[in-house]
Amino acid sequence: MPRSAVAIVLPRPESLAVCQHLAEAGFEAIPVASTDELERLLENRDDINVAIIDGETDFDRALEMYSLLHDGNRDIPALMLVPPRALSRMGFGATRDEYFTRPYSVESIRWRVEAMLIRVENLPAGNSAQTLLEPATRSPIAEESAMIGGPGQAESGPKGKIVIVFNPKGGVGKTTISINLGAVLQMRKDRHVLLVDCDTITGHVAQSLGLERPRTLAGAWRDSARPGFPGSAAVRVVESVTQIAAVHSSGVGVLVLAESPLHTEMLEPRRVAEAISEARSSYDYIILDMHPDYGPLNQALFSQADRILIPVTPDVACIRAAVQFREIAEDLNLRDRLSLVINRANSGVSASDVERVVALPALARVRSAGMLFVRASDEGKSAVERFPTAKVVDDIDTLAGRLMDVTDPQGTARQGVASHGRIADSFKGLFERITAQVS
Repeated sequence: MPRSAVAIVLPRPESLAVCQHLAEAGFEAIPVASTDELERLLENRDDINVAIIDGETDFDRALEMYSLLHDGNRDIPALMLVPPRALSRMGFGATRDEYFTRPYSVESIRWRVEAMLIRVENLPAGNSAQTLLEPATRSPIAEESAMIGGPGQAESGPKGKIVIVFNPKGGVGKTTISINLGAVLQMRKDRHVLLVDCDTITGHVAQSLGLERPRTLAGAWRDSARPGFPGSAAVRVVESVTQIAAVHSSGVGVLVLAESPLHTEMLEPRRVAEAISEARSSYDYIILDMHPDYGPLNQALFSQADRILIPVTPDVACIRAAVQFREIAEDLNLRDRLSLVINRANSGVSASDVERVVALPALARVRSAGMLFVRASDEGKSAVERFPTAKVVDDIDTLAGRLMDVTDPQGTARQGVASHGRIADSFKGLFERITAQVS
């Protein structure tokens, strides 16, 4: 049965490719060639929930079409293809519209449409987008500026879960577990996942996944603050986390906070935490791979977590660090969100002794498989993709299932969220991330 209908207003070759890909994903994609045709379509159909409009080829015609989407009682969000220099003329900073630029891939458009429709289809009856975007108490980020798809926008409907992977001791497998847990949730559990490398000092999520020099949150925010960036003091264009993130071949979104410890001046902890929290509306799970410290950024992120996983290897130093964190978590009122993941569980101290000493339950046990993970990383893949039948991948699959039971007891029977219909073999190589080049 077709899902929400999407109007496609792109040049014919692009329109055919995008329509075909969206149709394969289960959407009803309707090509539109003119303003009159779009007007007739909107008059005869009430299930058009997103329109993709080319504002680069004929910007004036695009504005006419855009006005049709918001004529009368309509409030249909647009995914606009625009040159960056035109952004300051758009005037839709307080709506649910998004933008993209050429070059782009049909896969990236599919995921953008997917995220937009999740928001549209979960809008409560009787509430307009404008009402939802003006909460009684606005966040400091929202007061600072009006943003296109950025922090400060309130979203309705079920929110994604934030899962932190943290231990104050390094070298316990945080990144390995984060990467492969995300891949299992995305590829085997039909969940849309964002993996965030919050380690601005020694983080290597992007390198482990073969993503060369991805855009960073700090870089995007630094660009938006530069003199001459499209927009004005009144309406400043700030990209959302979803727009900045790259997409790995597994389908997992990947966001890096900063490319260097020297480039973190834009990462004010509260602002980062709010931006990541806002991304809940676009993902089912947001996994944060954390640096081993108790600094202001980590503390701000701890407060957002639905679940904090503590990887523990069966050795005294690591167990002592886990005990320390449990005690600190008690002071921060976070203890009920903590779960152990016993890594390299088939060596050293027994798993039951680790649970007894740390005084926390283990959500799962992951056996030793260091070389397997290294080989997968050398190819820019998760072990889930490279070695799907390995026993250690089954361990992580078990972890993912138990995590879902803890964070989302309703499982796949959640009300109001359309099934994503994602299956592993639909990922045909690297997705091209959408770039917003500033001229």
